[in-house]
Amino acid sequence: MMVTLRQTTYLLALLIMIGYLLHIGKPVLLPVLIAVISVYILFDVTARLGQVPVIGLLPSILRRILVLLAFTVVLVALFTYVLDTFTQVAAVLPSYKANLDSLMTHVAQLVGVDDEPSWAKLRSMTFDRLEIQPFIGPVILSIRGLGGTLFLVVLYASFLTAERAGMARKLNLALEGNADAENRTIALINRINTRIGDYLSVKTVVNIILGALSYGVMLLFGIDFALFWAILIALLNYIPYIGSLIGVIFPVLLSLAQFGSFTVASLVAVSLTAAQMFVAGYLEPRMLGRAFNLSPFVVLFALAFWSALWGLPGAVLAVPLTASLIIVMAEIDVTRPFAILLSASGKV
Repeated sequence: MMVTLRQTTYLLALLIMIGYLLHIGKPVLLPVLIAVISVYILFDVTARLGQVPVIGLLPSILRRILVLLAFTVVLVALFTYVLDTFTQVAAVLPSYKANLDSLMTHVAQLVGVDDEPSWAKLRSMTFDRLEIQPFIGPVILSIRGLGGTLFLVVLYASFLTAERAGMARKLNLALEGNADAENRTIALINRINTRIGDYLSVKTVVNIILGALSYGVMLLFGIDFALFWAILIALLNYIPYIGSLIGVIFPVLLSLAQFGSFTVASLVAVSLTAAQMFVAGYLEPRMLGRAFNLSPFVVLFALAFWSALWGLPGAVLAVPLTASLIIVMAEIDVTRPFAILLSASGKV
């Protein structure tokens, strides 16, 4: 009894220490984990490019370099676009405020609060005191700080790509003289890499499809900064359950502020929700297959855990990290029972 209690105490202490180290190590660990996830996706893209008629003739190392360069260009373009978008938002905020003021005045007249208490007094105590412009500067500074993180991500991804190419040779040297252990280890690593790469790349493709559908919907309605909101929706779709809801709320609120019409906002909400339901209910289960096989409780716990540690970046990375961990556990005999318990269907 005492031994079991002592082991449990040691385990809890170890978990608390690991959680604390993860919390204080966010500035260092976050770029590394993003880079690791990116490398899995990039290697899967490289492998698929090998099946393309012309590009497939190129050497593997050259394809990896091209994919890494494309990844860098995309990150720089996205960062520049997001920074420019927030600058434009600061310029159009006054018109949004005027539209909201007109809309709320109309609502106040409909419900009969334009007399007692007077709508002018209510407005002076609420909307007239709401100033968003002072927050734009700190937000832009935070985005610029994100540029340093993205630089580290590209740097780490470059070195991880180079290191991964020589991993087989290192394993051969480390396990020299034990051919069976070497073959088993290489086979295990290949299975883990394949499953994690498939999951992350397919999940990314699903999110891109959702972002494209959402962009088409917002472009149809003429919503400002449609591309920005589409990118945000695609990123938030990494967060299950609540991510899609948050992704719809932002453009709906913007359409309400932009057009000052509940009808337009309702149509935007219905259209974006339909796109979300199509992707979540039909496309994603068929494309992801058994790679995304997490218990709902595990998903919620992972969201709570990583969000508490790292905020929004933790919420975005929670499911990819947890799914990757369970894939690794499923491929190792000792930890496979735990992977089965954490899965939704028991099939890993």
